[in-house]
Order: sequence, then C-alpha cells, then structure tokens
Amino acid sequence: MQEVIRGIFRGAKRGVMTAKKGRNFYKGNRTGSMGSHTKHGKYVVDLGKVRTYVVPDLTGCELRPYVSHRGEMLKVDPCSAAAFTATK
Repeated sequence: MQEVIRGIFRGAKRGVMTAKKGRNFYKGNRTGSMGSHTKHGKYVVDLGKVRTYVVPDLTGCELRPYVSHRGEMLKVDPCSAAAFTATK
C-alpha cells in the first residue's frame, strides 16, 4: 500500500513537459524521419521515406475550392439501408 501512495505522489508532482524541465528528453513533433545521419555528420535523405501526394487531374472539374455562405440549401431524400446496398 505504501508503494501505491508513493507512486501517486511521484506522479502528482510531474507537470507539463516544457523545454526547461525535460533536459534529457526530446519531445519531438510526430513528423518522423526522412533519412538518416551518417558517421561524418551529414544527413542523407531516403526518397522512400519522403511523403509524396498523388493529386488527380482536375481539368474540367466543376467543383470550386471554397463554398459561399450564401449557397442554397439542398433538399435530399434520406437514404435507407436497402437503397444503399441495392445493386443496379
């Protein structure tokens, strides 16, 4: 029981991790690495780790990137499960 109380007390005094409190802890920003460091201090980018985004060809597309606040409300019939799973 004494160990549980000691653990609660130890956890209670830990606050928010800031740059000044955690000197030996690198918090990171969840971006991941895009390469690796060499023994000479250089950084080599691995093209297999680089994020690439595939964008479809949008020529002739009627959609616009922004929606007006003055747009008309569309009335759509509610979809039922039978109509959704029906094959044509």
